[in-house]
Amino acid sequence: MRRSKKERQKLLQQTIKSTPFITDEELAGKFGVSIQTIRLDRLELSIPELRERIKNVAEQTLDDEVKSLSLDEVIGEIIDLELDGQAISILEVRREHVFSRNQIARGHHLFAQANSLAVAVIDDELALTASANIRFTRQVKEGERVVAKAKVTAVEKEKGRTVVEVNSYVGEEVVFSGSFDMYRSKQS
Repeated sequence: MRRSKKERQKLLQQTIKSTPFITDEELAGKFGVSIQTIRLDRLELSIPELRERIKNVAEQTLDDEVKSLSLDEVIGEIIDLELDGQAISILEVRREHVFSRNQIARGHHLFAQANSLAVAVIDDELALTASANIRFTRQVKEGERVVAKAKVTAVEKEKGRTVVEVNSYVGEEVVFSGSFDMYRSKQS
């Protein structure tokens, strides 16, 4: 039995509220309508697309967790965070990140993504980069997605130091790697 538009939209809102990571394709299958119908319903109801819903949930969760800087100071989008453990962020390389002549990403954007992730993973109000040993292993082009993965490898709270290793990937290929020696307060 086909539902009315009003009924379908009400159920759509309830479904997305209870399952925010559901795709338009899955919703179309569930309600027996086209993907385009789901997208139009979402637009009418001002429900963001999946990517925005994921980002909103992550920001709400991470806002409470990240201690050393605000989320808008992080370069890229943090998608996973375990304080004093590991973290992952994604940077979509766009026109503003590249040289206009050759569409190659400027290195400081890749460094900033890795460095801000190294700061964010520290479980402390104060986290500053003392030194970094970095290596760029391949050019990154406009349109590529850089996934940075940070891992805390040493924590010396009494000395106020933490070492964070960050590797950035495009697909499976490492494009940047760095070891960040981080200052932190000795109180935490």
